[in-house]
Amino acid sequence: MTSSSLDQVGPRLRQLRLEREATLGDVAAETGISISTLSRLESGVRRPTLELLLPLARTYRVSLDELVDAPETGDPRVRLKPIRRHGRTHIPLTKRPGGLQAFKMILPVEPGPAEQTVHEGYEWMYVLSGRVRLTLGTRDLTLEPGEVVEFDTRTPHWVGNPGPHPAEVLALFGPQGERFHVRS
Repeated sequence: MTSSSLDQVGPRLRQLRLEREATLGDVAAETGISISTLSRLESGVRRPTLELLLPLARTYRVSLDELVDAPETGDPRVRLKPIRRHGRTHIPLTKRPGGLQAFKMILPVEPGPAEQTVHEGYEWMYVLSGRVRLTLGTRDLTLEPGEVVEFDTRTPHWVGNPGPHPAEVLALFGPQGERFHVRS
């Protein structure tokens, strides 16, 4: 945060207070910040600190970034390259490494279940289009668009597409599942 950004906090605080037709006493009662401190913040005599800005942001119902006029962050769109593995396409929908990862998967038509696999983790899948076949232990399920499954991947399983068209799925994997599906 630049010095000029901090210089603008006081006028912004005053403007927010006046828009709400509140007095310094009203804001002091709601935030626990003394009237004199609030007055010095608004006039620019006192530099704002995080301990003062957090209760003010809550009281005025604005984000901290809005209160201090923080610069915009970078482009939030995720533009990661698709990963192609075993005829399947995994399109990353999250860009932060580690933890839970989201992918759009495009599954080609596959003739039938291959050998079931087991690995650490937990999976969640939502069928967007096409049909998805899931063998989970002794169960054999065919999922249609709009259906969701979630399962512990320590249960033997296989996911495929019985056709007749490619299937699209949204999938969430924990770190172990991502390693198994995308990186191994």
